[in-house]
Amino acid sequence: MLKETVKWRLKYKPEAIRWEDVAHEAATGKIYRADYSDKYGRSVLVMRPGFQNTNSAEGQIRYLVYCMENAILNLAADQEQMVWLIDFQGWTMASVSVKVTRETAHVLQDFYPERLAYGIPYNPPRIFESFWKMVKPFLEHKTYKKVKFVYSDDVASQKIMTELFDMDKLESAFGGHNPVGFDINRYAERMKEDDKKMDAFLNSRGSTFSQQQPLVSLLQQPESSVSEAHSEASSEASSSSDSELPKPEGIKNLSENEIKGQSGCKNGVASGSEIQHDMIRKSA
Repeated sequence: MLKETVKWRLKYKPEAIRWEDVAHEAATGKIYRADYSDKYGRSVLVMRPGFQNTNSAEGQIRYLVYCMENAILNLAADQEQMVWLIDFQGWTMASVSVKVTRETAHVLQDFYPERLAYGIPYNPPRIFESFWKMVKPFLEHKTYKKVKFVYSDDVASQKIMTELFDMDKLESAFGGHNPVGFDINRYAERMKEDDKKMDAFLNSRGSTFSQQQPLVSLLQQPESSVSEAHSEASSEASSSSDSELPKPEGIKNLSENEIKGQSGCKNGVASGSEIQHDMIRKSA
């Protein structure tokens, strides 16, 4: 997996995407990084699929990658994961294509492994059940288990929100006390400032990968050595054929380690994006 991640980063160059390249995708606030982290220093990406504003699958994925890179850039120094909050306002079955959903799962699981701590669909409508059935086969079991459905009228499911977030900072759309909504102009300024941080790093160090000989040298290593370094802890696959959405899972069912998130490094080996952004955060 690490070898393929490095190949993808060398070809796709996600660190080179800038706000001006994706600003048109961001206009409606369909994905944005919240201006707060969770209680454990994880970046928070807010996703509002009902605000989809383009038809280009390539453009939508490119913007997602930009958001992932930006979220990693802004992680706390001792944190490697992020949280996704999904707002279903205005969502219909026509809001998201199966093609884009499949590619989103591919990018997340194959090129940003272990970056997701939680994905929290908040108040999904009943019709989402049909879409969830289509999405589920694309998800690895370990990814599927990170999805926690939360409902405003279910006290048990709400516990995860109070455990993870400062409710005064959390948007009212997710049960928080913050009434301030998305503002494209303010957000654009934030992203431009973050782009400057990325540019400063790249200009001072040159090409990230050209400066990381140990990382690039993995491309010449046998496939088996990379596979062994990133062997999965479990080969369990989801065989569930549930006809309903998962039951809301309260935070009381999660261990302290699960709440805080596990390290994205396995067997002491970091993914390409982890190595790169650890360096970026230290230099920013």
